[in-house]
Amino acid sequence: MQSLKVSQVCIVSSLGPGVDATLEALRTGRGGLKPCTFETVTLETHVGEVAGVDRAMLPEHLAAFECRNNRLANMALELDGFEVAVTDAVARHGAERIGVFLGTSTSGILTSEVAYRHRDPVTGALPPGYDFAATHSTGALAEFVSRRLGLSGPAFVVSSACATTAKVFANAVRMIEAGLCDAAVVGGADSLCLTTLYGFHSLELVSSRPCAPFDIDRDGVSLGEAAGFVLLERADRAPDAGAVTLLGVGESNDAYHMSSPHPEGVGARLAMERALSRANLSASEIDYINLHGTATPYGDAAEDRAIIEIFGTDTAVSSTKGYTGHTLGAAGVVEAIISVLCLKAGFMPGSPQTRTQDPRLQSRYLLANEDARMDRVMTNSFGFGGTNCSLIFGWAG
Repeated sequence: MQSLKVSQVCIVSSLGPGVDATLEALRTGRGGLKPCTFETVTLETHVGEVAGVDRAMLPEHLAAFECRNNRLANMALELDGFEVAVTDAVARHGAERIGVFLGTSTSGILTSEVAYRHRDPVTGALPPGYDFAATHSTGALAEFVSRRLGLSGPAFVVSSACATTAKVFANAVRMIEAGLCDAAVVGGADSLCLTTLYGFHSLELVSSRPCAPFDIDRDGVSLGEAAGFVLLERADRAPDAGAVTLLGVGESNDAYHMSSPHPEGVGARLAMERALSRANLSASEIDYINLHGTATPYGDAAEDRAIIEIFGTDTAVSSTKGYTGHTLGAAGVVEAIISVLCLKAGFMPGSPQTRTQDPRLQSRYLLANEDARMDRVMTNSFGFGGTNCSLIFGWAG
């Protein structure tokens, strides 16, 4: 696989705006999960809600895209020098040669939920100002970001549950290898909504406490919201010997069950094996793995089994969902960015709520941060329906 340079990243989550706030939280163990006070939700649970989304405004010329999901995406795009990096990339490649490959699972569904409350009492018609195409439609995100950044290359949105914004890295690789673009903005956003919170609650997957992946007393997920974007470029068009690069991607779909992973971790194992193969690496060459690790009893057990079968018990692993919550469609890019940041900063993040590892889980799970020189890291994203994706990042050769 052609390695791609990670030229720039930007991120916003419940840990705060930008990479500095994210790294500070990971370094100090400051999680972003708080008791849920979102909208009209009455569930006893903790969520990773991003501060300030309701007050954020879109640029005036993009006001038609007004919804929580696009506001969240816009907050990220304004951070970490991302716009400047994209402008520089346009000068190198041309706006038409930069693709936009994004993901979201629920998109602007909150807009539809609110509109439904205000439908006409006689006809049932939704309010006249409601615009499905610019808000609730998953495709709205790519249209918004392309216009926001002034890009005219190929653009589309992937919606593959919780693997969504990991899989877009694979889309970028394929599009660049096919010669359709020279660089790509990948990532996406997923925002809190009532459908998600009550839906996961109905499946009995939501914890009343901040989630604790791999803990002996883990009892479910904490939901969150986030947005993140990564600028990928062909290394030969933007050389940088000290850059982090995307080395490998692996995808699979075990199609075992609509909401549960294969108990033997078949799909997870296949995604990791394919990522290693595409990167031409052995398992022993991975220094750290950021797990999907949602803190559900079955999900953690299946991923642990797949890890043990490939990596054994020596490779350090952890889940950072105890910090951000499970950001659903945004989880892939959030955890990819966290993995890149930790690779650069030289530490492997622990798990803030996990106190006692479940003895049935055999992976070397990190309860606390460990300083380490790392060369290559893997991050996993596994979603409903058995859709799986693993990514490998490392230093440029």
